[in-house]
Amino acid sequence: MLITADDRLLFIGDSITDAGRDRTDPTSLGNGYVREIARALHTGGSPGPGPTVINQGVNGHRVYDLESRWTTDVIDQRPTVVTVKIGINDTWRRYDSGLLSPVDEFEACLYRILSHTTRTLAAQLVVITPFLVPVTSDQEAWYEDLSPRTDAVLRAARAHGAQLVRADLLLPHAAEEIGPAALAADGVHPSPHGHELLARAWLTAVGTTA
Repeated sequence: MLITADDRLLFIGDSITDAGRDRTDPTSLGNGYVREIARALHTGGSPGPGPTVINQGVNGHRVYDLESRWTTDVIDQRPTVVTVKIGINDTWRRYDSGLLSPVDEFEACLYRILSHTTRTLAAQLVVITPFLVPVTSDQEAWYEDLSPRTDAVLRAARAHGAQLVRADLLLPHAAEEIGPAALAADGVHPSPHGHELLARAWLTAVGTTA
């Protein structure tokens, strides 16, 4: 897919997408992979303005939170490319709060919001899989919940023709080389290097400016 200056790229998800953005400023992109993608698209393409980039990530959100704000935060923005990164909090809350997000319900919810998008917008979908780079032995147990959830994300994404960014493969592979803490000190939130890897993977999967 070729990204041009006419495109409106919208990113939605949890704190990994939010990355400290100023929610009082609609142009704020945070300090993570969304900002890195915007920077690359504005400096690496043709002369002139790059595409519009919108960050709608919110700390702590699960897939159900995305559904509750989907019309306002996605559909009403009229994006031409929608990138969704969700799932790790649906797993994490099970282990730190006992708050369950059954995989079948999670998948059905994700399916609904992707279907809503394809019915309403002529937008390309991009889905970034949830990932974990365990830094404690306790986090290793999370895969019991996260692995089937990642499979659910893949099924929903493929059913809607979404481009896939396999962060679940990318980040653990990188962690084997430089160590998990160098990519995500808590196993979840990427370091600057981790965000750079996500941005590069998105650009490779999706494309660049004309």
